[in-house]
Amino acid sequence: MRHQALARYLMLASVLTLFGCRTSGTSPDPGVSSSGNTANTAAPSSANAPAPEASSAEKAPESVPLPAVAPKPIVVKAGNKIVITADESVSSKTSNSGDRFDASIAEPVVVGDRVVIPKGAKATGTVTDAKSAGKFKGNAAITVTLRSVTVHGEEYRLKTTEVTESGKGRGKRTAVGAGGGAAVGAFIGALAGGGKGAAIGAGAGAGAGTAGAAYTGDKDIVIAPETKLTFQLQEPLEVRKK
Repeated sequence: MRHQALARYLMLASVLTLFGCRTSGTSPDPGVSSSGNTANTAAPSSANAPAPEASSAEKAPESVPLPAVAPKPIVVKAGNKIVITADESVSSKTSNSGDRFDASIAEPVVVGDRVVIPKGAKATGTVTDAKSAGKFKGNAAITVTLRSVTVHGEEYRLKTTEVTESGKGRGKRTAVGAGGGAAVGAFIGALAGGGKGAAIGAGAGAGAGTAGAAYTGDKDIVIAPETKLTFQLQEPLEVRKK
């Protein structure tokens, strides 16, 4: 009896041991189904996925301020007169072609109801020809033109007629404009042997400059300071608003 019980006990232990080995060898892999196929990992539903953020290129453009439109310049038409006063003397004896001299606007230049070039604005003139009585045969003469004007700190180049000062003899004074008209000008300056300035008559022909000049002792021509000269624009002048 004891031997039979022991045999049964050993047989039962062997069966349990064998069963346990089989169970551990065939335990299912977490990622494998019972049929042996790999289980598909559940992908998030596209319906529930957040929509991709739009790229910067696809975003609505931000409003960009438009550049300010520059105001149109005021045009002083060709033919308009510009009257200046010389700030320094110019002489047929001491000046040469190409020399510059300072001047000031004597009368405001107005377009419509707007002052484009105010009185007192700085200007520059240029000597285009100078004939000294001691170097050239014939009469002494000096020719000048207006080169530029400065408005609100900005310099504008000009193209104007010329004004010529010449004389035929001691004590005679003649103003000749670039347009060919001759007239007696308003002459301001020290005469030879005189200590005070003199003002003698005024007038102008077509295109003639109103000028001031006087003979020196050797018959040379001098355009003295404060002498008025009148020029005409040959090309339009565009002045930018400020």
